[in-house]
Amino acid sequence: MIFVGEQPGDYEDKAGHPFVGPAGRMFDKALAEARLDREKVYVTNAVKHFKWKPMGKRRKHERPLASEMNACFPWLESEAEAVRPQILVCLGATAAQSVLKKKVAIQKERGTFQESPLAPATFVTVHPSSIYRHPEKSQQELEYRRFVDDMKLVRAKLAELEKKRVRLAG
Repeated sequence: MIFVGEQPGDYEDKAGHPFVGPAGRMFDKALAEARLDREKVYVTNAVKHFKWKPMGKRRKHERPLASEMNACFPWLESEAEAVRPQILVCLGATAAQSVLKKKVAIQKERGTFQESPLAPATFVTVHPSSIYRHPEKSQQELEYRRFVDDMKLVRAKLAELEKKRVRLAG
């Protein structure tokens, strides 16, 4: 299984690894609740560089352009060829647009499995960082619960694909 985010954030850029900041901790917690082992999944980003602008002492991320997604796609394609995932999970609109090669309305397509050239099943959901953008704690908790439910759908689909693979092999 591959999880694809947008691009490295400030923490990830400094650490050299994806999903290690606050969104990464939320991602890890959701995977654990859904009984998906982070050690058994591959995590990457659609865009490989951190695009940012200075904001005081902080580096504020900027949305990647389609040309930047397209320039980085061969790396993502190579990662998928090496991992050969049964499921690819797009975390957010940028990841979904990069993988599916179309504009994606996350709230409309969230929770759906779609076809892509990178995996037999491609799932669309929100990026964990989007949960933090809700102003009220109660809304954050609700969105987090929905994200965990999305991860449970992914786990169920993985089990379904594994059963099918075993039947075909046997």
